[in-house]
Amino acid sequence: MEIKTHAKIDRSLCGEPVMVKDGCSEVHLKCGNCMAADESGLVHGGFIFGLADYAAMLAVNHPNVVLGAAETRFLKPSRITDTLIAKANDTTPQDRKHLVQVEVFCGDELVFTGMFTCFVTKQHILADS
Repeated sequence: MEIKTHAKIDRSLCGEPVMVKDGCSEVHLKCGNCMAADESGLVHGGFIFGLADYAAMLAVNHPNVVLGAAETRFLKPSRITDTLIAKANDTTPQDRKHLVQVEVFCGDELVFTGMFTCFVTKQHILADS
């Protein structure tokens, strides 16, 4: 499992890769107190989106992969005690453009789904900055 992208990402916030291979990945995230949106323990959706985005990047697994767009749906709430599992599959593996389907589960329940449009640039996106 060689990871070629997002080397400096904070895995405590975006998840721990458990499988990365050609065109797919699986990432697990243990939701903690720092992710709470309120006193009830509801996890802020940004953390779930971050998990899904990271899984999409790993499915492409190229040093220059970037997110161009995402169409997502939050299906069920998540709590700070949940462990979420993101499964990503690159549905259109091409040289530059990739459509990656991501599903996030809590146990057997689907809590989030999304289609992530990812691009592989010729050089790092900040190379000329």
